[in-house]
Amino acid sequence: MTDCNQYFKLEVMRGKNLDVPSFRIPVGIYVSVFIDSKRCWKSTVGELLSNSSVAWNDAVTLSPRGPKLSLKIMASFERPPVLGRGEVISELEISWHELCKHGDEPFDLYFSPIRDVQPSLTLKVAAVHGSGIHHHTYVGHMRFAKYIASENLNVRAAELTEVLKHFQFVLEQCPVNHPHRAAALTNLAWARLQGYILKDLQDIDLTISLFRDALALCPQDHPNYPFYIYHLTEALTRRPTTAASIRESAQLYHELLPLCREGTYLWSIAIGDNCIGHVIRECNDLPIDVSDEGIHLRRIVLQLCQLGHQCRLDALTKLAKALEVRFEQRGSIDDINESIQLHRDAVSLCPEGHPDRGTYLRSLAVALSDCRFNHEGKSHDINEAISLHEEALLLHPVGHESRDRALSSLGRAILYRFQQCSGISDINDVSRAINLHRETLMLRPLGHPRRDTTLNDLACALIVRYRSVHTGDDLDEAIGLFRESLLLPEPERRRTRSLSLALCCRFKQTRIKKDIEEAIHLCQRSLNALPSLHPEKCLGYMQLQTAYLCRYQILRNAADLSLAVDNFSLASRHPTQGFPQRIQAASSWVETAESYCHESALEAYAMCFELLDGHLATRSTTTSRREAAAAFYYTRSLPADAASCAVRRKNLSKAVELVEQGRGQQWSLASRLRTPLEDLNSTNSLIAKEFLKLSNRLSNVQGFTGNTDQATVVGAEKEYRTLTKQWNAVVAEIRNIRGFSRFLLSPSYKELQVAARRGPVIILIASKYSCSAVIVPTAGEPHHVAFLGLALADLEKLKNDFAKALRRAAGMRQEDPRKDLRVLLRTVWKEIMLPIVNILRHVLKLQKRSRIWLCPTAAFTGIPLHAANPFRMGMKDGCPGPEECLEDIYICSYTPTLSALIRARRMMKTRAAPTFVAIGQSQPGAGQGTVLATVDSELDEVHKHVPPNVKFTNLSGDEATQAGALEALRCNTWVHLACHGKQDQDQPYNSRFAMRDKPLTLLDIMENNSPRAEFAFLSACHTAAGDKETPDEVIHLAAGLQFSGFKSVIGTLWAVDDAVAKHVVEAFYKKMFKEGVMDCTKAALALNYATAAVKKEVPLEQRIVFIHIGV
Repeated sequence: MTDCNQYFKLEVMRGKNLDVPSFRIPVGIYVSVFIDSKRCWKSTVGELLSNSSVAWNDAVTLSPRGPKLSLKIMASFERPPVLGRGEVISELEISWHELCKHGDEPFDLYFSPIRDVQPSLTLKVAAVHGSGIHHHTYVGHMRFAKYIASENLNVRAAELTEVLKHFQFVLEQCPVNHPHRAAALTNLAWARLQGYILKDLQDIDLTISLFRDALALCPQDHPNYPFYIYHLTEALTRRPTTAASIRESAQLYHELLPLCREGTYLWSIAIGDNCIGHVIRECNDLPIDVSDEGIHLRRIVLQLCQLGHQCRLDALTKLAKALEVRFEQRGSIDDINESIQLHRDAVSLCPEGHPDRGTYLRSLAVALSDCRFNHEGKSHDINEAISLHEEALLLHPVGHESRDRALSSLGRAILYRFQQCSGISDINDVSRAINLHRETLMLRPLGHPRRDTTLNDLACALIVRYRSVHTGDDLDEAIGLFRESLLLPEPERRRTRSLSLALCCRFKQTRIKKDIEEAIHLCQRSLNALPSLHPEKCLGYMQLQTAYLCRYQILRNAADLSLAVDNFSLASRHPTQGFPQRIQAASSWVETAESYCHESALEAYAMCFELLDGHLATRSTTTSRREAAAAFYYTRSLPADAASCAVRRKNLSKAVELVEQGRGQQWSLASRLRTPLEDLNSTNSLIAKEFLKLSNRLSNVQGFTGNTDQATVVGAEKEYRTLTKQWNAVVAEIRNIRGFSRFLLSPSYKELQVAARRGPVIILIASKYSCSAVIVPTAGEPHHVAFLGLALADLEKLKNDFAKALRRAAGMRQEDPRKDLRVLLRTVWKEIMLPIVNILRHVLKLQKRSRIWLCPTAAFTGIPLHAANPFRMGMKDGCPGPEECLEDIYICSYTPTLSALIRARRMMKTRAAPTFVAIGQSQPGAGQGTVLATVDSELDEVHKHVPPNVKFTNLSGDEATQAGALEALRCNTWVHLACHGKQDQDQPYNSRFAMRDKPLTLLDIMENNSPRAEFAFLSACHTAAGDKETPDEVIHLAAGLQFSGFKSVIGTLWAVDDAVAKHVVEAFYKKMFKEGVMDCTKAALALNYATAAVKKEVPLEQRIVFIHIGV
């Protein structure tokens, strides 16, 4: 008898002389093996050949459970499904000893003859030793099947123990890099998982770890890879639910589904309700997580919910809500735009008659009003929101269980429109909102969980009406409602702040001190109830400052003003509140400090710039940064106002620093992200990577939601403190590296003064508080030039008058006098540039024909300062004649910012061999403009003047495409561009040059790094006209070229007449290359010469249209 631990591999190779006793023709022949009278194996059905033979080459591993086994050769007469087993051709009983004596060699086994013909089988038998992994795997599977089938708990536990022993042995025999290790891990893990499911094992974590290890060992292109993913998901979903396991399961199913062919068994199991369905439901039940990982998970869940999935509606709204919350914390317009679209998709899944349509209409309306309208202030959003709320109310008639919510939401939206849209405000809207809230209150009697909210909403509406029509009854009723709401259960923070505001209003009316003292006490109590880093502390600080400021306005105690300023500061600096709220707080601080001449004004301005810079830094694209800056409409004048504040405080150096910090933030941020980090990476790559990693993590933590769960709040605070400490430590370490001492700090006056190395820079400040200029000299302290006769309104009128005069000039003949234009330029000379010239001449002793740079802000950006001219007779060079104008005295250039000029000069240190490309497009593509008849002749004229030793390329006609122009900008050092140009006032990054196929946009140019570039002449319209939404951001085509790498650029302020502009181009290049030298620093002088040389051929407005920017 054989050892019970011995196993044999029986291979049935072929059969011969296999005649069917009944003479019936079989479909095929197969072999069955019986042990202890039980069939334990059946071979494949082989086809009978004409010589009565069959080839099988089939095998099985067998365990001897007795001294003998039986072999039967069977004839089958049907293809499956079959009726019965068929006919026995022959059978034979043989001992295991006899069967195994042939070793590993094939042998023939003969059966009893049939009609004098003896059938035979060719077999091969090999022993499978009990210590082998195949043997233990086989035994493990056999005993696992018994375990699953057993109902006896004691037997089952014993079987599982044996199963785990065998699979554990196999795993131990398959070390790392063994080809069967992944399978061994999976076998053991699957047995453990079933034991856990049947409650025979307690530990699931080890099982999950085994499945993870198996998945990690399997290549992604291996056929088993999808099964390994499924195994791990099955284990994860069996573990007690945690957010981490649900997130991981969702990620795994997201990876698994594309690998499963639709219709397969694995696919049908994976998409089932117990697999993906379970994970989707669990994910939808997770609390909102606005980190990048949390948003990514919501996107995955939505993708798992294919169209028609029962959970898709929930997945849409959960992702929409997460994006809403992140928008509220970070202010990214992309987030709220996507959220609104997701809400629209949700509404589309709820057609007329859907029971939840009203709910999803309200969610869309809230996203439009409370989020996007609050951020951008566009009235169409709030109007649509009100329409949606009205539709939702119609779906909730009297008696509907959700009517109270529909009434409340509509009332809030109507009141919000009244507060924010002064142009379309109607006091009747407030009365309507009050009536809606009164009806809501009737539907929410004492004991209703939302009664406190309704009391607060009604009181707020009454306060708004009181402020408009000053009805004392409204104010008293509002205070009573607020007090009633405070008697209801927590949370009460917002109601406390609202009552405080109402008490402030009554104090202003009645001067009763107890009202203001109670208001202050309520705010203090609300603040003290919050953890130190709770986001709502920012709102608490703002309400407390309102109360202190209210008391100061009546009682005029300077201490109250100081306390108000202290709370402005705390609100602006509160680290866990999102940037938008803090920017609003800092802006209010600025306004208050200016109104009451408080010494903290400069600090408030600096805080605004710091927060705006941080907010813009969270945007990944250039256009999104511009949209973010434009959204804070109340900060548009901030740079000029800040500089004006510093000037009024006799701190001219600070004025220069503030105006630089505030202007061109988008350019500064883009250049910061492009340059210092690259420099840091080349100096110390490890610390650069650590800085970026911590910045991303800190961005995710900042603005955590105000969770009422104390453990969550404490955990978030701890993580924020830890990350902030690490980030500050890394920044401090970076600043200790040579050359990085001011890393992420705004440049100082000393650093900015480098811009004036070749000539003074004149910063022109247009503020509602004062208008003046600050001259940054080559050395020494800055100089102030006051424009006592000019206010901001005068500059705005002057700018508008220029626009009108230019429109009139466009319709004149060349010989017609431009009287109104001359009058305006005379005003610019007398009121603005002459006082500056006097300082340059008599104080700085700046020699005639020296270079100066103009850096205008706000309204000054729309005025041609370089063309200032007295237009009167006098003495010129000692002889009677026209008085000297600005361009007779100095060579004028412009610069968007001082940093831009410094950066351009720094880049001049590395120069390449000059190459010149002339790009012209006389016949632009459809919709881009009319035919320009003189472009080709202009390019020929340019070529005529380029030195013969310089490589010249003419890119025109069909070759002047968008891609061709970009490549030319990238590969050449000098560029002349003659084509249509258009400044897009609404989307300045879409400002463009017209090409043959499609436009070359400002965004294309900015993203097209041109490190070899030196000079560009933009012979096109509006190439140096800025952005009306962010006037201090100088976003135009010429600035974009300078940012992309060009150090010296000539652009245009308004439309160019190509027929006369060619005269300026010819005179410019004639002067520029007179000595045969390519020097871009001579461009300003050459332009000065050219505009003077063509006075007879070119009308005034077409001479002064060209300006020089850069070195």
